[in-house]
Amino acid sequence: MDSLSLYEISCFAAGFAGNLFAFALFLSPVPTFKRIMKAKSTEQFDGLPYLLSLLNCFICLWYGLPWVSDGRLLVATVNGTGAAFQLAYISLFFIYADSRKTRLKITGLLVLMVCGFALVAFSSLTCFDQRMRQRFVGVVSMVSLISMFASPLAVMGVVIRTECVEFMPFYLSLSTLLMSASFAIYGFLLRDFFIYLPNGLGVVLGATQLGLYAYYSRKWRCKDSSAPLLG
Repeated sequence: MDSLSLYEISCFAAGFAGNLFAFALFLSPVPTFKRIMKAKSTEQFDGLPYLLSLLNCFICLWYGLPWVSDGRLLVATVNGTGAAFQLAYISLFFIYADSRKTRLKITGLLVLMVCGFALVAFSSLTCFDQRMRQRFVGVVSMVSLISMFASPLAVMGVVIRTECVEFMPFYLSLSTLLMSASFAIYGFLLRDFFIYLPNGLGVVLGATQLGLYAYYSRKWRCKDSSAPLLG
């Protein structure tokens, strides 16, 4: 009984920590939207990443609900929170969009995302029993998560090319690492392949980002310090 209680506490602690670190990630676009609200324009910013994040949150939220996976409530809470944030960001993007064409594009993509999620949810309920439902939604959520974790690879390429860490904020990379590590442990404790595999890849990605940051921020500072002063 004691070992079971310790196991339950460990699972909750890992999942709760993952929720906290994910909250920091969800707050990361706030400076961007402060700029958008101040300028009353979306400028050159793209709304697609927020739509894709919303779809990812919906799918992972569905995976964490009791009728799909038993005992994965902390997966549902973190993705429910994430979905609320993404909806807020998408709403602001829609309000401050520069043209009617952009608003129509956002609306069309949002409808497409919702229909895609509805198809996954409906198929999982009507075509599979409980065991196969968890596997089906688990595979879809795992693919979605891995795609989300892979998206910063382009930014890492920019850092390597330009030898400048300006577009890869330190705290964003750190939050990615800590959140992924927490949920990788959570998934490992639950013996849930669909949680620990994508988050394990997230740990590798976050650690690589921090390694690049450490290397290129030092190199960047050295370049700045060696630059001639202008009178």
